[in-house]
Amino acid sequence: MADNRHTIVLLQLTKNRSSRTFMDYEKTSLAMDAICSMFEKRLKEMYPERREIDYEVSDLYNYIDALGDLSALVYDPSINAYAPQNKEWIKKKCFAHLKKQAGGGR
Repeated sequence: MADNRHTIVLLQLTKNRSSRTFMDYEKTSLAMDAICSMFEKRLKEMYPERREIDYEVSDLYNYIDALGDLSALVYDPSINAYAPQNKEWIKKKCFAHLKKQAGGGR
């Protein structure tokens, strides 16, 4: 699936249904960047005394798993509709995104 497709991220931060929200991105890669940024922001809140924060991909995966809910709707022009994607798909896309940022992907 192409990374330049319109993507809507559906997010529930906690088990409380009132924490539901959505984020809208022109590209899948921008959506994955936003998810990674949310995690990094959370780490900065947890460790405000640190100037630099390093983390493993497993830490990001644990963050995603701990969210009340997370999914994505990615536009598929072949069906002229949005295809739903789950947390596992998001984890794979986030990993590929981070790998690309680190210079390890194309």
